[in-house]
Amino acid sequence: MARFIGMVQRTFRSSSAKTTLIRGLHRHDSSLQSPNAILTSYFQARPYSSNPILKSPFEANILRVLRAEIEYQSEYAPPHQAATKFNSFTVEDRPGEQWITMRSRFEDNENIKIEATMFDGCVSVPKPRDDSYGEDVRLHLSLLVDISKGDGCDELEFLCSAWPDSLEVQKVYMLKRDRMRAMPYLGPDFRKLGAQIQKPLKDYLKARGVNDELAVFLHEYMMNKDRTELIRWFGDVKTYVEL
Repeated sequence: MARFIGMVQRTFRSSSAKTTLIRGLHRHDSSLQSPNAILTSYFQARPYSSNPILKSPFEANILRVLRAEIEYQSEYAPPHQAATKFNSFTVEDRPGEQWITMRSRFEDNENIKIEATMFDGCVSVPKPRDDSYGEDVRLHLSLLVDISKGDGCDELEFLCSAWPDSLEVQKVYMLKRDRMRAMPYLGPDFRKLGAQIQKPLKDYLKARGVNDELAVFLHEYMMNKDRTELIRWFGDVKTYVEL
């Protein structure tokens, strides 16, 4: 786990944390690929060739390092089969992408769609008093929650932050689906609203299953997806070098 956290920290140092989600998402149905299938494909022997391509010492070293890293990641913390449901939500995950989509219905007239990123930021927090060495990392991911009531209707959208044990609302938008405005007013900073406004809107989300429990699920899911995508990436690079 320490090795994995270190890798996460290095990733965050090399890229700025996002505060919004990518808007141009593909809208196609998704299919899950078993992590075991991913691992198996990367360890399968290459077909025999009568004219093998000789690799330079540099390429041979890259392949050796990649194979060792895939073996290490697969042996010490192998990914498991990802969940396809959480409470009333179905989970759509396309291999190789940095976000997932969750869908649900509320009562008879509301469609709920959640688009959640993989980890896009972190903050350092002090370790407990009995451990005075270093700091812990608190990972962050972003999600958009769209609530609609049918085709042609406006949508209520929440931009949220999901921490390991809690969910925070950052913004609340009203999206006009019938027309596009040049400079739409996107509403105030939710965190600056009074408690008399914040609480009813938070309760509105909680009634639809968007709560701290969802944040816990997303962090567990993304931890597994991060490892799956990492092993997939190592395998893709290895395959390319082998060509």
